[in-house]
Amino acid sequence: MQKTDFRNWVVGAKVRVPVASGGTRPYINFDNAASTPAFKVVLETVSDFLKWYSNVHRGCGYKSKLSSWAFEQSRSRIYGFVKASPDDKIVLFTRNTTESINHLASRFPFAENAVVLTTVMEHHSNELPWRKAARVVHVSVLPDGRIDEDDLQARLREHRGRIALLAVTGASNVTGYINPVHRYAAWAHEAGAKIFVDAAQLAPHRPIDMKDSGNAEHLDYLAFSAHKMYAPFGIGVLVGERNVFEQGDPAMVGGGTVDIVTLENAYWTDLPDKEEAGTPDIVGAVALGAVLKAYGEIGWPALIEHETRLTAHALEKLRHLPGVALFGDADPSNARNRLGSIPFNVGGYPHAFIAAVLSHEWAIGTRSGCFCAHPYVKCLLNVNGKEAKAMEERILKRDRSAIPGLVRASFGIYNTEGEIDVLAEALGAVAEGRFMDGYILDRERGEYARNNFPEGFDKILKL
Repeated sequence: MQKTDFRNWVVGAKVRVPVASGGTRPYINFDNAASTPAFKVVLETVSDFLKWYSNVHRGCGYKSKLSSWAFEQSRSRIYGFVKASPDDKIVLFTRNTTESINHLASRFPFAENAVVLTTVMEHHSNELPWRKAARVVHVSVLPDGRIDEDDLQARLREHRGRIALLAVTGASNVTGYINPVHRYAAWAHEAGAKIFVDAAQLAPHRPIDMKDSGNAEHLDYLAFSAHKMYAPFGIGVLVGERNVFEQGDPAMVGGGTVDIVTLENAYWTDLPDKEEAGTPDIVGAVALGAVLKAYGEIGWPALIEHETRLTAHALEKLRHLPGVALFGDADPSNARNRLGSIPFNVGGYPHAFIAAVLSHEWAIGTRSGCFCAHPYVKCLLNVNGKEAKAMEERILKRDRSAIPGLVRASFGIYNTEGEIDVLAEALGAVAEGRFMDGYILDRERGEYARNNFPEGFDKILKL
């Protein structure tokens, strides 16, 4: 596939949206780290499947058998995508990465006084669930936002024998750093721990190899979501050690999890059904299977090359703009070794205001705030303890107007260098104070909007 084809693969890549000056502009979506649009081939597969849709497993009708086949085909394709063996790994379907991590936190066999080692870089979803299951110890980050590997090794030594799990992101949703998770896996295993990788950001952009369990660098557990991979139909994946899930009670109980139920007892069925209570997201599984096939057709070299070029172009354009401050690695020559997620601020303007101007006046969709990674963003911004405490007190009083944060532009396979040029032009205008008047701050939400902006949602979508 040629690079010029990527844009044609995506649903809605060419829509126009209203802007505050009147009329419309082509929408530029730079919020792909949050969620991606659907590939056309995924939408087509889902549409084709819906006429055959039925509930899976135990149904005797043709549609049920076809749906069951499609559901399990997707599961099989995941094994290949992450290079895991069904002999020792199990693929479980969940709603999203967050549910996958909560699922693992409830099922992992933690010993009393066990430690989960995680990092300040993590998304809240790879930090908060562990607090309910074990003692959480945090590895610090360096001033540029990278994980402090000296501190990681020190914490592994300090808590050796008590660390049950090292939980680390494969790639940061804020700065785009890609972590050397296989090296970390070897360190964790040497310390007697397992490793879990939050691959929500990694899976859409880089190949994954969990490796054979006999390899010191193998990954024990991994999770990702389809909605960040051009299949936004609501399914997540947890891949983990089969023997762990074979033991004990399932995380959720109910229909499909049992072989026999009496009024006194329940006898759990085999994996994966044991851990997938109720009717699953069958359409989401079909969509995920379709997008994994599409990834194979695109090929990782073409995808990585395109996104590397975008990231390098953006860093080159933005780092020379007066008043624009980039966070993390801003070196264009290193773009291949990171993801296209670029956090920034402009002058002294609030991050939420910048994002509002980009949206209302330039039709550029970004995301602002702390990106569900509050401790990490506070480190990047050098927010001290006194400032953090004052911020917490204001939030508890329902005033989010002064929350420190960043604006994030994150790229997908369908974005173009021309769109990045528009972003650079827009940020240059903001830095020079060239934007419209009339923005109104909602102090409780911490968001800016323009009065009487013609959103017209009810005219666009009939619900």
